[in-house]
Amino acid sequence: MTLAAHIPTAREFGNNVLALDPAAEVERIVQTLRQQVLGVLGRRGAVVGLSGGIDSSVVAALCARAFGNDKVLGVFMPEHHSSDDSLRLGRSWAAQLGIDTVLEDISPALEGLGAYRRQIEAIRTVVPEYDDGWKCKLVLPSVFASNGLNITRLTVQSRDGSTRTVRLSSNAYLQIVAATNFKQRVRKMTEYYHADRLRYAVAGTPNRLEHDQGFFVKQGDGIADVMPIAHLYKTQVYQLAEYLEVEEEIQRRPPTTDTFSMPQSQEEFYFALPYHQMDLCLYAVNHGIPSDEVAEAIGLTAAQVDLVFRDIDAKRRVTRYLHARPLLVTQVFED
Repeated sequence: MTLAAHIPTAREFGNNVLALDPAAEVERIVQTLRQQVLGVLGRRGAVVGLSGGIDSSVVAALCARAFGNDKVLGVFMPEHHSSDDSLRLGRSWAAQLGIDTVLEDISPALEGLGAYRRQIEAIRTVVPEYDDGWKCKLVLPSVFASNGLNITRLTVQSRDGSTRTVRLSSNAYLQIVAATNFKQRVRKMTEYYHADRLRYAVAGTPNRLEHDQGFFVKQGDGIADVMPIAHLYKTQVYQLAEYLEVEEEIQRRPPTTDTFSMPQSQEEFYFALPYHQMDLCLYAVNHGIPSDEVAEAIGLTAAQVDLVFRDIDAKRRVTRYLHARPLLVTQVFED
């Protein structure tokens, strides 16, 4: 669609614009996976990191349909800060799919790399009493409450359960993020270990919202051999989940980062709105749909939608580095 194409009414936009034919889409993805993995890459199956979330559950189901459940390996990679629900739900869904799984506790690797120690060091520059008995998470104020620069803050929870939120220095913020990114990178190394030994491909789990907005770690969850759902809005992933009969509890589970020791939703960490509203705003940006049409569909004002549009564009600029290939002095291979 272009700017000159039909612009949906608010009713059309809100109710139908992200609707798809799940059966046809599943078949299209399955056929593409077979062609890509078996044909182009010459691999025999797929490795999927399972988190108990909607995205990895759908990708595992798609891979099982594409290659057979005996050619898919699900990898559980918990660490000290992981939710118990992630492993429980992931195991339950893998059992229903009938795929092989392995459990890799990545905590020792993270301890060896100093990931936890480096995170605590950074936090102590703003909360000196912080120690192993405390918990934390990074939070981003609402885009509607910001007067321009949206600054991430740190929320800490002490041993007695009391919480407070503090502003971070730039150095402290960068070190916390850098230390935390070890988790995604160790997980991806682990996936590739199993992919190499089995001659499988690594299937990535980012959806379109995450991929477009840079909600991934470079050389961590941002890399894979195939990304079966990166073209799908999160809303559409849920449509496939329903068709694929993913467990109800997984479908009802709110999207989380499952990265920090305190529970954390994706919108408080990164996105301006819940995924069903963010999807429509991203679609509108991609298709030139004006903010007043979007506002009527999602229950916001046009001015608020304009703020979300600006946030989408800003994240695209800031995270361009995450999508970039290594820069060469001169071209080596033809694309």
